[in-house]
Amino acid sequence: MSAAPESMPPEPGAIHPTAIIDPGARLHPSVRVGPYSVIGPGVEIGAGTVVGPHVVLKGPMRIGARNRIFQFASLGEISQDKTAREEDDTRVEIGDDNTIREYVTIQRGTRKDSGVTRVGNDNWIMAYCHVAHDCTLGDHNVLANGTTMAGHVLIEDWVVLGGATLIHQFCRIGAHSFSAGGAGISRDVPPFVVVQGNPAVPRGINLEGIRRRGFTAEDIADIKAAYRTLFLAGLRLEEIKAELAEPAQRSPHVRRMLEFLEHSKRLIQK
Repeated sequence: MSAAPESMPPEPGAIHPTAIIDPGARLHPSVRVGPYSVIGPGVEIGAGTVVGPHVVLKGPMRIGARNRIFQFASLGEISQDKTAREEDDTRVEIGDDNTIREYVTIQRGTRKDSGVTRVGNDNWIMAYCHVAHDCTLGDHNVLANGTTMAGHVLIEDWVVLGGATLIHQFCRIGAHSFSAGGAGISRDVPPFVVVQGNPAVPRGINLEGIRRRGFTAEDIADIKAAYRTLFLAGLRLEEIKAELAEPAQRSPHVRRMLEFLEHSKRLIQK
């Protein structure tokens, strides 16, 4: 049997009778929607996604396949930026296989930036997290309860943010990094780095995280050496870049750190 086209209505029983679905929303037939949820015009939802009870989804927004959205989440609402307007051509894009827990808010982009707030694939976003306007969240990230992102934040892949982490606007959080609970991040965090405190400071590398992901002993040694150059050698940024240039040629992980530094405008300090 061929797959049902995206334009077909959901299967009978998949949508609770108390849910309100605007005729301008497009739901794959396999989407399930719980009681009292509201889905507005311009919302697209892919195959296998489950929308729990009392969820509000507002377009323009595209949600991919196999996501699970728990009760009381609010996704796609106009941002809390004072210049934002309902009529702005801005949106939210959410990928596949994400878990979005209770009271999560993900808001539309603004005209000040690309106009898009993006969430990638396979992210685990716990209760009360906030993804603000124009943020980009990559893949395989964990945001523990109460994590709050201000506008224009970029989070790469495989990042773990401890509960109640606060991230200042325009910050960049590198891949495989880790924040302790309650961290207040006001500067860019390079890949593989653990930060703690408010204001957050570097405390070492995310050793346990990268071990779990199969990094070799040689990989880890390269990352440790790069960390020492970054934070323990007392060098200025341009000197750090020069020191990392040679190891970056043989280590893709050091190269990732160096490339991050090339785009960083306010690196976190020891």
